[in-house]
Amino acid sequence: MLSSKLAAAAASIIVLANGFAVTTQAQNNPSDYPQWRGASRDGSAAGFQAPTMWPQALSLKWKVEVGEGYATPILVGNRVYTHSRQGENEVMWSLDAETGKTVWQTRYPAPYKMNPATKGHGQGPKSTPLYADGRLFTLGIGGIVSAFNAADGKLLWQKPGPAVDPLYGTAMSPVFDRGNVIFHVGGQDNGALTAFDAATGNVRWTWTGDGPGYASPIVVELGGTRQVVTITQKNIVGVDASNGQLLWQRPWVSRSTNNSITPILYEGTVLVTGHDLGTARLRPVRNGATWTAETVWETQEVGMFMSNPVLVGDTLYGLSHKASGQFFALDARSGKVLWLGEPRQATNTAVVKAGNMLFLLNDDAELIVAGASANGLEPVRRYTVADSATWAQPTISGNRVFIKDVAHLALWTIG
Repeated sequence: MLSSKLAAAAASIIVLANGFAVTTQAQNNPSDYPQWRGASRDGSAAGFQAPTMWPQALSLKWKVEVGEGYATPILVGNRVYTHSRQGENEVMWSLDAETGKTVWQTRYPAPYKMNPATKGHGQGPKSTPLYADGRLFTLGIGGIVSAFNAADGKLLWQKPGPAVDPLYGTAMSPVFDRGNVIFHVGGQDNGALTAFDAATGNVRWTWTGDGPGYASPIVVELGGTRQVVTITQKNIVGVDASNGQLLWQRPWVSRSTNNSITPILYEGTVLVTGHDLGTARLRPVRNGATWTAETVWETQEVGMFMSNPVLVGDTLYGLSHKASGQFFALDARSGKVLWLGEPRQATNTAVVKAGNMLFLLNDDAELIVAGASANGLEPVRRYTVADSATWAQPTISGNRVFIKDVAHLALWTIG
């Protein structure tokens, strides 16, 4: 179902197919990486086992020009899907994971005028696609919501961008829950956390209490209630996943209105952080019909701007924006900072965990492999994986590392 506003544009949508057989596997396949931050939405690599000996260099298997943007590529079965921009169009791609050859691509008009503050990051898209039940879901830089058939790229339904643009373009990545696909649509001071029927695009529920941030939601069970937890423009909120009713919220206003970090579930609590906001552990509690979010601990020693941390056991690892980019480890139970690394390490680092290993992809295309240690950063190897900036999360599955730089998607292998 196409919205009336975009119906005229539908005729210009191009679908290319080269006759490859498409095989997609269920989302519980351990090798799949079907959404933002992986299958569990927590920054875990898929099906990774560390080699006996780390090679001196990674092996480049293929590299394809797909267009600009910092959306993380996703992997389902033998297909890699990526969302990019070429000129005035946004393009959804399906590539053969072994060869990098195009299986199909679908493009649609997506004119966008950048906020000058985002010039250095390009025209997106920055939101990671989502795969669920044979469909792909995307959020364009200007707020266009689209659903595609993963097998052939057919556009199934689409919603227009908002009348009010997001201040810095969109960056939140959708999440799937029980037949719904959940986006925070809209723009500055005028947004709606929205559950769309994944099959039809019909709206199931909305919550309109705040504009969107740039963080991505998670769906969790807290206090016996399934809820969507996310950081919006000015708040941390939990809403009932069945109907969108607000359960609890906490003010959370970051510098320059740029809330960007996905919350992390930890033992019935939520770990949150932000630009000049420090890091906190919150415990949502229900007392009768009323919910509150109690503070378990908070610290100003570390805080994150656009670099999402990972939790390994009881330890949180990441890159704090303080000291111009400083790696850290923090005890998630107590909030105690275990160690702080050297200053000026990176503007941004995309962090992936794999057992007791960390993959740290800096924005300058350096990939650091390190042990997850409570004693300090313990690099094992450092690799260069691109010729241009790397702001997207790496997609790691088995011994494969998929890297999206400014305009290319590449596959590197370990060993």
